[in-house]
Amino acid sequence: MGLESDKQGMEFAASSKPLKPPANISEIVSKFAKVCKFRSIGVFYSSENVDQSHVYPMISGDNARLLDEESGEDVLFCAKKIFPEHAEVQKSGNLCARVELVQLFDTLLALKIAYVKLQEAHIPYDPEKVRVADEEVMLQIDTLGKIKKAYKEKQLKEANAVSAGSALFLAEVKVKEQQLEKLKSQAKIKGKRVANLSKKLQELETKNKKLAEEIEERERERFAGLNHYSLENVVRAVGKAIHDFAKPLIALMKHSDWDLDQAAYAIQSSVVYAKRSHKKYAFEAYIARRMFQGFLQQPCFLGNIMKLDDPIVALIEDPQSSFAKFCRAKYMLVVHPRMEESFFGNLDHRNFVANGIHPYTPLYRAFVRMARCVWYLQALIAYIEPEAEIFGVKQGTEFSDVYMEVVDELKEYKTMDNDHQRYKVEFMVMPGFMLRGALIRSQVYASKGEFSNGRL
Repeated sequence: MGLESDKQGMEFAASSKPLKPPANISEIVSKFAKVCKFRSIGVFYSSENVDQSHVYPMISGDNARLLDEESGEDVLFCAKKIFPEHAEVQKSGNLCARVELVQLFDTLLALKIAYVKLQEAHIPYDPEKVRVADEEVMLQIDTLGKIKKAYKEKQLKEANAVSAGSALFLAEVKVKEQQLEKLKSQAKIKGKRVANLSKKLQELETKNKKLAEEIEERERERFAGLNHYSLENVVRAVGKAIHDFAKPLIALMKHSDWDLDQAAYAIQSSVVYAKRSHKKYAFEAYIARRMFQGFLQQPCFLGNIMKLDDPIVALIEDPQSSFAKFCRAKYMLVVHPRMEESFFGNLDHRNFVANGIHPYTPLYRAFVRMARCVWYLQALIAYIEPEAEIFGVKQGTEFSDVYMEVVDELKEYKTMDNDHQRYKVEFMVMPGFMLRGALIRSQVYASKGEFSNGRL
């Protein structure tokens, strides 16, 4: 290593310019290996006391990777100092893991520092320092070679994994495509079945419509001979059926320790009763209001309901008939859950009826007999000629015998027929009906001043 060597080193140092960093790590390692093949090169600065911190940053493995915790930015300090234009490395597109990058940059820095020491060993020339520095340079070059080899092996493994994953993905896609074709075939078959079923459904609906028209015509023929007097008789029968159902209901309330005075007051407050037993009419009015709720909305099909002695048999035979639905809805309105629970200690009746099951018990059988009369009246109203309309009377209305009549037990007060005092309606028990040329009077409970309030 003589002057010629020093001259070459100075020319190399003087003519050296910053090189653009290579595109990948393989090129980085290759080019550093080529540069470091020079065993003896002239120094960059002639002074022995070189301030290396102004030439190369002194970085160790502990501080090579800096993290700005305040900003949350992850910075590779080595990359910024050595290759500024490559400092922005996308996390998802790194060629190797961060640990491997740190190791690579540490090795590169160690190589550069060893190279500086090799240059310093020439001025003044110290053979021992030259040998030690030369060994350090070669050691770092060997380390770079190992990193390069490990990197290539890793790239090969990743390529094989990607290839295997692609093959697996393509196989899955092929299976899914086969399943899709199978589902399309099944959908086509089911589409044909749906079209056939829709056609059959349309035919059945047409037949059902014709049958409904025939049934309605037969019902009209059944009621063709009925008139105003027939309707009045049916209304009276409905009133009697409500009265018959109110009896066991009140008996169950008494047996369950209900306060009947309070219950009657809750149904109709501020009523003046002629006798304490007349409070039963409040319960009959309560039942009638709920049974006639939504009345006259649609024609009713009677079927064999009127032919059976016990109408609950018809419900058991056809629990989904229109009459069964009518009974279910009205039972829920008439019998309150708290009332039923106090009677039986449970809500079994209510749950059975709600689920389309009609219990064969005395209370429910009495209810169904009453419901049959209301159902028959609704059918009669729908088909009788001339058309009938229902009407009611408000509480506090002045009593008029033109379109009202008092309940049977008040008729014993003969003075009401000839007495000129004004009576007021306490509440309506049964509604009235108007036909084109006739009137069925509503049934009311009326009172005058001297009547006293009694207790049951």
